[in-house]
Amino acid sequence: MTAGALLPVADALAQMLAQVSAVSETEQVPLAQALDRVLAEPVLASFDVPGYDNSAMDGYAVRAAEVKAGQALTLQGSALAGHAFTAALAPQSCVRIMTGAVMPAGADTVIMQEQVRLQDGKVIADFVPKVGENVRKAGEDLKNGQQVLSAGCRLTAPQLGLLASLGIADVAVRRKLKIAIFSTGDELVLPGQPLPQGHIYDSNRVVLRAMLQRLGVEVLDLGLLPDQPEAIRQAFQRAMREADALITSAGVSVGDADYTRQILSELGQVNFWKVAIKPGKPFAFGKLENCWFFGLPGNPVAAVVTLDQLVQPVLLKLAGATVSPANQLTAVTTVTLKKQPGRADYQRGYYWATAEGLFVKTLGSQSSGMLSSIANANCYIVLPQQSGSIASGEMVTIQPFGKLLQ
Repeated sequence: MTAGALLPVADALAQMLAQVSAVSETEQVPLAQALDRVLAEPVLASFDVPGYDNSAMDGYAVRAAEVKAGQALTLQGSALAGHAFTAALAPQSCVRIMTGAVMPAGADTVIMQEQVRLQDGKVIADFVPKVGENVRKAGEDLKNGQQVLSAGCRLTAPQLGLLASLGIADVAVRRKLKIAIFSTGDELVLPGQPLPQGHIYDSNRVVLRAMLQRLGVEVLDLGLLPDQPEAIRQAFQRAMREADALITSAGVSVGDADYTRQILSELGQVNFWKVAIKPGKPFAFGKLENCWFFGLPGNPVAAVVTLDQLVQPVLLKLAGATVSPANQLTAVTTVTLKKQPGRADYQRGYYWATAEGLFVKTLGSQSSGMLSSIANANCYIVLPQQSGSIASGEMVTIQPFGKLLQ
């Protein structure tokens, strides 16, 4: 890449992903603590699920070949979930059965209770059912020995329920990443404090910490630091001792009072890129001994977008999680989208669905310093690097916000 050239987003991601490897340490945790943790090894079913043929409906268990329209069947007994009917089904008989109950021996079909009538203690169906109707077969969901979940998946609530259904009480997961963050700048003030003239509140650290918490990592918050080289150096050194990665915002572009670049060059190997992304562009990536480093732009929206689009996939790989492409859809823009070719643009938008399809519009100013544009949005409008402006009524690509921005 020539000096001054912009690095395409895909190339920046590829370079970072090629360098990181997943943490190797694992631990056993109970299911109650496993939500959002990264599975360290595949999980196999140790028995069929369901483990027996059972009824999918409340109704009557029958032998299908014996059912004739209008012909009465003798009611032999009942089967409840957890209380099986233990006798074999007698000829020309049926068993009252509840959803989930074990199918009686000899029965092969369930007729829903709404499809029969009772007369003089007999059960009469006015149609002939198909064999196997309303029956869940043993192993229909999972077979013994089948892989249930693959290593690298981030465990969801339904997946925890699936593990519990297999009798699994705890699972092997990768250890949590520890990610350090800090803010620097004499112009920054902590929220809740009086705001002097010419100062701004430290919002970047708040939003970045929240996004990292959504990612399921342990956050080491090193606080708001003054523009003093020694304070910044000590924060870097602590992160190098205690964290898997350090994320900062600001200090990665040229600035008279930015000491970050100088200290980084002393402590490790870091590349300072100009990435073809908007908002964004100044971005740093490298390693400080065993601690990865990500330097984000200082503008709030740029910091959010680069953490979401550039850093998140790398942290997922570092955590041992499977990295999947972001979900993207197409929608009709109801406004003109202004853009100059040269950078991929992640404009903040709001999309909605109608009977005619998906529609999207931008929200407020697209300035990289305006957090309101992303706080009230629900998607990115993704405009390719070489694209120009898009007229109202045209189709565009949208990326609904993922978990980090929800």
